Amino acid sequence: MTPPAPAGPLAGLRIVEIAGIGPGPMAAMLLADLGASVLRIDRREKADLGIPRPARFNLAHRNRDAIELDLKSEDDKNIALALIGRADVLIEGFRPGTMERLGLGPADCLAQNPRLVYGRITGWGQTGPRAMTAGHDVNYISITGALDAIGPADAPPSIPLNLLGDYAGGSLYLIMGVLAAVIEARVSGKGQVVDAAICDGVASLMTNFYGLHAAGSHRLERGSNILDGAAPYYGVYLCADGRYMAAGPIERRFETIMLDILGIDPDEMPPREDRSQWPRGKAVIAAAFLKRERAAWEAAFAGTDACVSPVLDLAEAPNDPHLAERQSYCLIDGIIQPAPAPRFSRTPPRTPYGPGSSEAAHILAEWLDENATAKRGT
Repeated sequence: MTPPAPAGPLAGLRIVEIAGIGPGPMAAMLLADLGASVLRIDRREKADLGIPRPARFNLAHRNRDAIELDLKSEDDKNIALALIGRADVLIEGFRPGTMERLGLGPADCLAQNPRLVYGRITGWGQTGPRAMTAGHDVNYISITGALDAIGPADAPPSIPLNLLGDYAGGSLYLIMGVLAAVIEARVSGKGQVVDAAICDGVASLMTNFYGLHAAGSHRLERGSNILDGAAPYYGVYLCADGRYMAAGPIERRFETIMLDILGIDPDEMPPREDRSQWPRGKAVIAAAFLKRERAAWEAAFAGTDACVSPVLDLAEAPNDPHLAERQSYCLIDGIIQPAPAPRFSRTPPRTPYGPGSSEAAHILAEWLDENATAKRGT
């Protein structure tokens, strides 16, 4: 298979990805979605790389080539170094010291390619007391104050899938760091190492809440704040059919619209500023939502500024009229999946292709043969 030529704002950027799990593959996918030519180096001996599934369903591997190498073999390590020598960026997500032991650490790779941006993504970072220990998303978000702040007051903290740690604090911060370093390298001619730690990224995401806490506007007690579901005007409400609506009219003028559609007399609601009365206000709104099914409420709130929307599951979301019109999802190899984001007016990305691999000879010719005529991104 010969993949289509890259298209998008990152067309021409070359990235070598050392196969891993979690934030690394997601970062590589997002960069490839925006047009970068990404080559994933898989291990010949398959390691435990997360939740098992057939390869075609590993959507984070879409939109890029892959080649298998044994990085403990001197010959294959030299192939990897040659590929890295032609890259703008390297992405790896091993524990600190692993790439160095393979002879592919920053010193080795920057000696081969002084302009290389060496992107490292780990949970704990390259330094610190926890740096050499194992962990997963839930561990990384637990030490930043984020996990403790999520969930109801009368239950343990709620785990937000692995969206907050792996992908928001990990993948997106790695991408931001890598692209910033690429821009700088084009000015200075020098590469550098980007140490992206998930715990650092999540801590950064919590900046606003640290400010609110310092100002006395955000309490440490879970389930007692506006944005954690305690306020009547920011929460999830059960409907008559057992489904849910999400309500978020923080501004008073939007709350007025919501109450009107729900048929609630504003005089029934306690003062917004009195947190001790929030449970009573939530009960009034909850009783109103229970009178109708979700579809009826969805129709009633459609096109209004009430900030109320249906809570859709994974099967329903692609059929939402708004997301469908924006083509927020696409069909690739028979699998519905999110389309590339964000949008670009002049350099739109192509439709991704599914997880797969070109022939090794084609990949090596394209990356290593200076006379190759089928060079992508030119």
